[in-house]
Amino acid sequence: LERLSQRRTDPVTGERYHTMFRPAPTPEIQARLRQHPRDTEESIQRRVEAYSRNIKLLEDFYPDAFYVNADQDPHVIFEFIESCIIKPLPRRKL
Repeated sequence: LERLSQRRTDPVTGERYHTMFRPAPTPEIQARLRQHPRDTEESIQRRVEAYSRNIKLLEDFYPDAFYVNADQDPHVIFEFIESCIIKPLPRRKL
């Protein structure tokens, strides 16, 4: 909730900022930053609730899906996904 609700965009340059992790460099830029309507806490909370209501249905529909911890190095994530997708094909015995 904190990560999403604190995002801001500079309408002049299109540059994106975060009020805590990547604040605007000058007060002038900070004054013109805008928040996207879907980044309000209320909107985010509604999306999280919808996700929570539907996650079980999705898990049942996709029984072979796997969980990806995306809070890692992108290379590690890629290797994990690749290892889940690519499996050796069964070989016919000659």
